[in-house]
Amino acid sequence: MLAPPLMTAAVVPFAGDLQTSYGNVNMAVANLSVGPLWMFAISSLSVYGLVLAGWSSNSKFPFLGGVRSSAQMISYEISMGLSIIPVLMIYSTLDLSNIVEYQAANGWLLLPVWGEGLSWQRWILLVPVAISFIIFLTSIFAEANRTPFDMSECETDLVGGYHTEYSSMKFAQFFMGEYAAMVVGSSLVITLFLGGWSIGFGLDGWLNENVANWAAVICQLIAYVLKLLFFAFFFVWVRWTLPRFRYDQVMKLGWMVFFELAVINIFLTAAILYFVK
Repeated sequence: MLAPPLMTAAVVPFAGDLQTSYGNVNMAVANLSVGPLWMFAISSLSVYGLVLAGWSSNSKFPFLGGVRSSAQMISYEISMGLSIIPVLMIYSTLDLSNIVEYQAANGWLLLPVWGEGLSWQRWILLVPVAISFIIFLTSIFAEANRTPFDMSECETDLVGGYHTEYSSMKFAQFFMGEYAAMVVGSSLVITLFLGGWSIGFGLDGWLNENVANWAAVICQLIAYVLKLLFFAFFFVWVRWTLPRFRYDQVMKLGWMVFFELAVINIFLTAAILYFVK
């Protein structure tokens, strides 16, 4: 439960390159050229933790929680994966560092107000980008088992869900895994849609030209952390605000709304890229 979210965080760039006497240091633990694919491949392993925890409890309520979670997470993984295909079509790359650098120079994907983002073509692309953003962000709630999608630990139906029989550090690891998944999901939203470490509005280029490299990297790190804290607050705020959905509503939303909408959005993005360019 805890290891996959921590492993997926390895590919997220949290600042620009740091120039040292030994060469440029990329501010990501592992600068893979297939960052999003790595994140999806590793994060999908979390479902095994939920299913095995529920099954090994030898009790019907944790077992039902594990079965619920497996169905829910697999369903929303499909929507999540399909939702970022339009984004990757726009960027034409899977390298997260290159994606952030492009946004720093040409406007965030959801805020194209400087550089090449001022073109009318980018503003037309805001329609499929907004659809992808909504699907992706909602799917992260379902993937992290956060309210209103916490079907696997529904107290009214399942006592406590898959972790009913666990206590002490085993119980703590379940929740550390949940919050780690929340933070990593927020990091991916920031990186793909909101510029990652980019301060925005052309300030990144100004910093690189007028400030020492180490100071610019610190400013970019602060910008990244502030965005991350905003989304962490957003996740907690949603948990405070919205009631839990019914299980049939969760599955219907995933399979009958988000899945079809994500597929249509891919064709919409392809049509805009073909005809607008």
